[in-house]
Amino acid sequence: MLTGRFHSSSTIIFVSILITFIYNIHSDAASNKPAWGRNGVVSSAHVLATEAGVNILEEGGNAIDAALATIYMLNVVEGYSAGIGGGEFWVIRIAETGEVVTIDGREEAPATAFRDMYLDSLGTPNGALSYTGILAGGVPGSVAAREYAFKKYASQSRKKIMKSAIDAAENGFMVEPGQAAYYEYLAPKLGQFEYSKKVMFKDDSTTWQAGDILVQKDLAETFKRIAKDGGDDFYHGKTAEEIVRYMKENGGIITAEDLANYQVKIREPIYGNYRGYEIYSMPPPSSGGVHLVQILNILEGWDVQQLGRNSARWFHHLAEAMEAAFADRAEYLGDPDYVIVPVTGLTSKGYAEQLRNAIPRYWSRRIDKPGNPVDFETIPPENPESGHTTHMSVIDRWGNMVALTATINTGFGSGVVLGSTGIFLNNEMDDFSIAPGTPNYFGLIGKEANAIEAGKRPLSSMCPTIITKDGKPFMSVGGSGGPKIITGTLQAIINVIDFELNVQKAVSEPRIHHQWVPDALYFDQDISPDCAIELNRMGHKIAIGAVGSGIQAVMIDQETGIMYGGADPRSGGLAKGLP
Repeated sequence: MLTGRFHSSSTIIFVSILITFIYNIHSDAASNKPAWGRNGVVSSAHVLATEAGVNILEEGGNAIDAALATIYMLNVVEGYSAGIGGGEFWVIRIAETGEVVTIDGREEAPATAFRDMYLDSLGTPNGALSYTGILAGGVPGSVAAREYAFKKYASQSRKKIMKSAIDAAENGFMVEPGQAAYYEYLAPKLGQFEYSKKVMFKDDSTTWQAGDILVQKDLAETFKRIAKDGGDDFYHGKTAEEIVRYMKENGGIITAEDLANYQVKIREPIYGNYRGYEIYSMPPPSSGGVHLVQILNILEGWDVQQLGRNSARWFHHLAEAMEAAFADRAEYLGDPDYVIVPVTGLTSKGYAEQLRNAIPRYWSRRIDKPGNPVDFETIPPENPESGHTTHMSVIDRWGNMVALTATINTGFGSGVVLGSTGIFLNNEMDDFSIAPGTPNYFGLIGKEANAIEAGKRPLSSMCPTIITKDGKPFMSVGGSGGPKIITGTLQAIINVIDFELNVQKAVSEPRIHHQWVPDALYFDQDISPDCAIELNRMGHKIAIGAVGSGIQAVMIDQETGIMYGGADPRSGGLAKGLP
């Protein structure tokens, strides 16, 4: 993918075109009719992954079993998006108690990482090091998160849950045309590394083509060890030994101690209430839940239906709310174990009212600096000393729900396969602020709150979300696409709750995105030219292309009990219900 950063309007246009290409990996467009079932629904970004999850539901498994089967299969067939060399966030609703829990399996900086590790002798940031190669990776957390979910909530064996994924890795799956084009596009990145070439290149030195069967024997063997020994293999056993060997021989800094010391964190979900619906989402180090609730709080003060779906007036108000939230993201968000994050203030109705009142009705304004949510904190600040991605959603027959977002960051992460494990290493170190004010790959800037520090978890935009109504299950939703995960998830929710669309149409509708920096309103090409012209007249800088997020959602009609699922046509995939 790109090795530079966002510095100009021409770059914005180029990236919009690139994202259009990436998010048309799958050629089949979804209809506007949702999948449905009475005994469960799974939605993911790949047909084989959804089928693996539904099969587990059909065999008596619960939503957690199905989520595990789905995500392991996604790691095989969409290795460019996520894998066990990366990290993930889980939001789970337990039907028996109504409790919503979150599992933080985010990657973290190795023990020898330090603030200025990507600066040269003159203090100039070298973003290429945080993006490509062995120094770009944080300590992976995905396996630990899955092990926690498995031991706490699963009802099926690991062997049964992982069988489909192991078979697909060992015997291969058929490469789709869009995937083949993506492999070829990323060939210069992948071709730099010995084991990556063994996985992603054929004997004639070309990448896998449409119709080829891509076999990943090393990954299959790693999955077999995990199916037998669980997280012990990845963090202490044979897989850990091979990761450490490869690190030592190739100048990496992840050690045996880093792997052995990794722990998932169980955190309180971000909670909000939007028009009577209860919103539960991922807390920091994800920025997703905080800013999802923040933007919903801003929007709640307007009659969204009266503004008009897909109108210039609606998109103007929506963009201004997004921009305000992303300005705050740059200033305040980071790993809460290292910095104080004013979550209460950022998600308060009072702060949202202040931000909403500052938004002009008929013209765009430039936000020069973030707001001051600390004024709306109910708890005094304490001393800190004390104190490219994929998504899948599942609901089962009992009302258990899972929203799971997993990532290795950009396409195939760092590009490095960790020796004979078959595992692609993430490049999540790029999600830190490698220097104040320096944009990362996604054009996001950050400050001190997200600076690199040993053991710290980089800020994320992942936004797995569960929604209930009167305490009863209603919706599981989330997506892929860097910072556009937040705004894509937001718009899917608005489309269901405010515009009363079915869940498939809700995730398929045209979307916009604004992240404060760069100062551009990303605009789906399906939105009418007249709307774009009007927004431009209002002062918005339009970047037309694809918004680059793929949203997956499931929901239940509380009156009939029928469950529905929608898979975003931008990222392909499938939603499927169990009758």
